[in-house]
Amino acid sequence: MGTAQKRPREICFDSFKQMALLSMEEICREIFRENHQSIKIKKEPVAVKNLVNIFYTTLRLSNEKGFHTMSLRDLSSASGLSMGALYSYFSSKDELLEMIQKQGRTITRKVLSEHMDPDAPPREKMHTLIRIHLYLTEVMQPWFYFAYMETKNLGKVQRKRSIESELFTERIFNDILREGQEQGVYRNVNCLLTAGAIKALLQDWYVKRWKYSRRQISVEEYAAFLISFIESAVLAENSFDPEGG
Repeated sequence: MGTAQKRPREICFDSFKQMALLSMEEICREIFRENHQSIKIKKEPVAVKNLVNIFYTTLRLSNEKGFHTMSLRDLSSASGLSMGALYSYFSSKDELLEMIQKQGRTITRKVLSEHMDPDAPPREKMHTLIRIHLYLTEVMQPWFYFAYMETKNLGKVQRKRSIESELFTERIFNDILREGQEQGVYRNVNCLLTAGAIKALLQDWYVKRWKYSRRQISVEEYAAFLISFIESAVLAENSFDPEGG
C-alpha cells in the first residue's frame, strides 16, 4: 500500500547554474585535460581559449548548415584560426565530432550522478531527474541540440555510443518507476514505454527550444508541467500530497 508523501523539495534553475559550473570555458578545460596528449598546444590558457572558439563556432555553423556540410575551411574562416591551428587540436572532422559528443555524454552522466540520491524515495528521484536533466540541457542547449541532430551522421561505433547514452537516461527512469511500483507509490504502468515517453518530452525542450521561447515558457515552468503531467499518469491514487501538490 502506498504511503502519503510530502512534495519533494525542488532545486531551482539559478541554484543549479551556480552549482554546476558548466560554462563553455570549464567544459573546454576538461576536454583539454582529457586530450592533452594528442593536443599539440601545451599551454592550457591558450588551448582552452582556442577550444572555446572552435566549439562555439562549430555549434553555430552546425546549427546553420549542418555539421556534415561544414568543412574545416568553413570552420577556419569563421573562427579566425588557420587550418594549421585547427589541426593542433584534432586531426579530422570525425575526431572533432567525437570530442564534442564524448564530452556531452560525460557531462550528462556526471551531473545526473552528482544530483541523484540513491537513498531518496522514488518520487523525489523522479522530480530531481526531470529537473536536473532539463536544467542541464538548458545550460548546454546548443550542445544537446547538436548531439541530437548529428547522431545520424556518426560512424557505427560513435552512433552506438550515442544510443547507449540515451538509453542510459531511460534506464534510470525505468528503475525509478519500478522502484515506485514496488513501494506502492506508482501504479502499474509499462515502465519501459513510460521511460521512453519521458525521455522524448525532455528532448522536446532542447530540440524545439524556439517553440517554448516564443511562448515565454521558462525551463522551471516546463519542469513543473512535466512533473505534474507524468505524475498524473503514474502516481498511485493512495499516494497523495498532504500539502496539496
